Amino acid sequence: MLLPRILTALIGIPVILAAIHFGGIVYMAFIGCVILFCLYEYALVLTSGKKPVHLLSLMLFGALMGVVAVLGRAQGLNLELPDNLYPFTISLVCFGILFIEILTPKRSWERVANTFTGVFLIPWALAHMINLRDIPSYGEYLTLFMIITVWVSDTGAYFSGRFFGKHKLNKEVSPKKTWEGAIGGTLLAVGAAALMRHLFLSTFLSVKSALWLGLLIAVVGQVSDLAESVLKRTTGVKDSSNLLPGHGGFLDRFDSYLLLAPLFYYVVLFALKVQL
Repeated sequence: MLLPRILTALIGIPVILAAIHFGGIVYMAFIGCVILFCLYEYALVLTSGKKPVHLLSLMLFGALMGVVAVLGRAQGLNLELPDNLYPFTISLVCFGILFIEILTPKRSWERVANTFTGVFLIPWALAHMINLRDIPSYGEYLTLFMIITVWVSDTGAYFSGRFFGKHKLNKEVSPKKTWEGAIGGTLLAVGAAALMRHLFLSTFLSVKSALWLGLLIAVVGQVSDLAESVLKRTTGVKDSSNLLPGHGGFLDRFDSYLLLAPLFYYVVLFALKVQL
């Protein structure tokens, strides 16, 4: 199992780093594809667990939410967009999902709720990875800072848990995760954050700020990972798909960013305003 995991990482990591470096439409297209794959896998997990979800609404309105999450930064994209773009889109999505459900045979409020969750959680959250990359001057480095810190946290938690893990973090949600793994991953993530601050963010972050951000990324990333595990345990599914050998699916690989990406983005924006 370790060999496919390594081979997938050897291919995937350069692709992700290249997309971050080029930014713009390249990175936007990359994250857009990730969002669509994650939405599809979300539906796959639910249907595998015999939980209803409306795939058409999920993909259609999910894509719309992702686009609006990016377009809403009118000042950053130099676009003249109405101030009520967000409430209008949310109203449209609510109407659209319910309208399509009314037209669907064997109507189900559970299907509505499952569809709403996917539409509002996955694309909205992951689109903030585009917003983060588009921050002037620092976007590329802040994106690298967040993503690499998550990687280090995941890897540190995996090996710390494997060699030292004795106390289960939450057996019902994720039987293999341990407190020792979580602590080890967090410590390594904080150290990686300090190193990356020294390498390419010394003019933006103080050492103290980098350490706090590293802690934020490690803790929120692991909580976000556990949140996706709740979905899989509820449906009895081990991996969201097998599209990424050794890693499961796209939703398994990007689950850490579902809660993290928006929070990290707005913390960074606050830090920028404080500096100004």
